Amino acid sequence: MITPLRRIGLARVLSKRGLCSRSQAAQWVAEGRVTVDGRVVLDPEYPISGNLQEISLRGADANQSDRVYLMLNKPRGLVTSTRDEQGRDTVYRCLEGAGLPWVAPVGRLDKASEGLLLFSNDPEWAASVTHPEHGPDKTYHVQVDAVPDAAMLAMLVQGVEVEGEHLSAKSARLLRSGSRNAWLEIVLDEGRNRQIRRLLGGFDLGVLRLLRTAIGPVKLGPLTKGGNRRLTPVEIGLLGTPGTKP
Repeated sequence: MITPLRRIGLARVLSKRGLCSRSQAAQWVAEGRVTVDGRVVLDPEYPISGNLQEISLRGADANQSDRVYLMLNKPRGLVTSTRDEQGRDTVYRCLEGAGLPWVAPVGRLDKASEGLLLFSNDPEWAASVTHPEHGPDKTYHVQVDAVPDAAMLAMLVQGVEVEGEHLSAKSARLLRSGSRNAWLEIVLDEGRNRQIRRLLGGFDLGVLRLLRTAIGPVKLGPLTKGGNRRLTPVEIGLLGTPGTKP
């Protein structure tokens, strides 16, 4: 029995090849910039069967772009988004002039947060990194407006109900403290929206600074604020499973 080839929408194929985001691909298709076997296709959901069809983008072959795996030391005040409807600066400001193909953020850091943020044009790898159950742990250094004792740190691990959602840390420890504030190391084994800020808020702890220092075994290290570098092949494999050409 012959198994039929899996058919994938044209815009999704362009995105999976690391050429652009899926929404950007859909726009290109709708603008008539994409041809399949020499014929302009205007339907972003036009079915593509494996690699049997020739896809071109304004006459240039739309084969898979080189896979890029990147880390950025995100500065505070930038939005993790390809574009912002309010006109705020995004993390892409840090990648201007780097000569990179299109890459997307892998996970998020909110505007007020800093530190390690990954980018890639490999959607399968990105999905494995951000998987809610199997993805790597994330480590944060957090400055809070109090000096938590051992009992409070234990409660952060035990967790708290916030707006009907149970939030907790995998681990929490004191790094250093002053008279009025302290730095904590908090490790999460899941990714929820503003999880650390909401968790600490559940115990009346305010966040003064929040810095992601590691994802799995890959550390931010001495990378300068706003700087970026390619991940090594070892780091790529430690974080997730690289995808293949659709």
